[in-house]
This record gives sequence, C-alpha cells and structure tokens, in this order.
Amino acid sequence: MDKKANRKNKRRDLKTHIKKHKMTFVVYLVLRLLVIGVAVVSLVTGKYENFFLCLLSLVLFLLPSFVSENFGIRLPETLEIIVLLFIFAAEILGEISGFYLRFSFWDTMLHTINGFLCAAIGFALVDVLNRSARFKFQLSPLFLAVVAFCFSMTVGVIWEFFEFFMDQVFLLDMQKDFVVNSVSSAMFVGADGSVPPAIRDIVDTVIITADGTQYSLADFGIHGYLDVGIIDTMKDLIVNFIGAVVFSVIGFFYVKSRGKGKFARRFIPTLEEPDAAALPPAQEENGDA
Repeated sequence: MDKKANRKNKRRDLKTHIKKHKMTFVVYLVLRLLVIGVAVVSLVTGKYENFFLCLLSLVLFLLPSFVSENFGIRLPETLEIIVLLFIFAAEILGEISGFYLRFSFWDTMLHTINGFLCAAIGFALVDVLNRSARFKFQLSPLFLAVVAFCFSMTVGVIWEFFEFFMDQVFLLDMQKDFVVNSVSSAMFVGADGSVPPAIRDIVDTVIITADGTQYSLADFGIHGYLDVGIIDTMKDLIVNFIGAVVFSVIGFFYVKSRGKGKFARRFIPTLEEPDAAALPPAQEENGDA
C-alpha cells in the first residue's frame, strides 16, 4: 500500500509540476524527441561518435531537474529553457550538424550566452551560500556583481583550458583555426639578428611534413596563413566578458532596486525554502560588504 501511495504521490507531483511549467515541459519533450531521432539515425548509419553525443545530450537535459530535486534550488523557467536550448545548440546543431563550421557566428553566440548565464549562476551562488547554516556573509550590490562577473570569467577560462588540452592531446581542433593575411613574429630573426617587418598580404602557406608530404592551403581554398587557435580563444573570452558584464550590470540594479527587476529574476536560481527571502543577501538592512 505504501508503494502504491508513493507512486500515486509521485504521479500527482509530476502532473502538478508539468501544469506549473508547461512551456519548459514542451521544450524538453520536443528537444528530447529530436535528439532521440538523431541518435537512431546516427546508430543506423554507423556514426557512433554522433550517437554518443546524443546520449550525452540526453543526460545533460536531466541536469536542471537533478539540481532542483537534489539541492533544493529552483530554476526559473526562462533559465531552464535557455539551458536546454543551449545544450541542443552546442551538441546537436553545433557538433553533429556542423553549425560551428557552416555559421561563423555560432560559436561566438554560444560563448556570449555562456558568459551571461554563468554570471547569473555566480550571482545566485552567493545567495545560496548566504542562506546556508555553515556560511553567513553579506555583500554589497557592487561586490555581488563583481563576484558574478569573476565566476563567469573563471568558467570561461577553464573551458578554454579544456579546449586547449583536447587539441594538444587528441588533435580535435576545438580551438578553431582562423585564416589571417598578415603576421608578425619574433621567430623571424635573420642571421645578423635583424627582425623583419610584419609580413603582409599572405596568399598561401605551404606545410611540409617529416615524410616529405606537402600541403598547400591554397589547394583547400584557403588563401592566407593558418592561425592555430589563439584568435578563437581570445574571441571566445571577449564575448564571454561581454555576456558577463551585461548580466553583472543587470544584477547590480536588481539588487539596488530590492529585487523589483522582473528581467533578472528570470535568470537567477533561488533556494526552495518556504522561509527564505526571495531577494539576494544584499537586500537586507545593513547588508554592505
């Protein structure tokens, strides 16, 4: 009887949750069906790497509900939907469908969104820690915005470390190459110690391997010099910086206005505690850092 009662309660809770978050459920269901369809096609066609990417995406789709159920953290519906779309855009559209190569703005767009979302998570993290019995501190609106910004940038840097590691060890080219037509390097030092001026108007680069195999970039339709990752890394960090700054500013005014900003509230996770205040810790009286 207890097991039946528990199952009934779970079904009732699930129905209540779906009714309360209809849009999130619809987005989750549609994306999950799309990923399953891609997984089946990948398995049938023997593209096993794509199949495992689909499995990874399905697991990542469960993260929002896992965090909510196990850590007592309520994710706003807007944030949860964006997270689901972000996973789909990065793994299914970006990697499997090749959007990273087909659309030059795709990677830039995702890194900008990542900077924005990570700032929101960093912003909420301070609030969550502030409500913990083990940690108790107060932060001014400015300091809270700085913490959110630093958290977002740290996540961005760690991700670039990961991309660099995968490129160096597995030669995956996660830090996408860029074609440049001018280069200046301290490596180009003549026998007399002179350094030549910047090399401009590069139209072709020839690569010769140890076994004598020769590759001309022009043969691949590439006219210029191949930069191996640094431009992509700096671009990603710059747009991450922009996303982090945008939300940090929004969060700052959200705190200053005592949580009246409806826009910021759509992206800031909160604790599911009946007695917990809905505002960040800086809202309280005498809450300066």
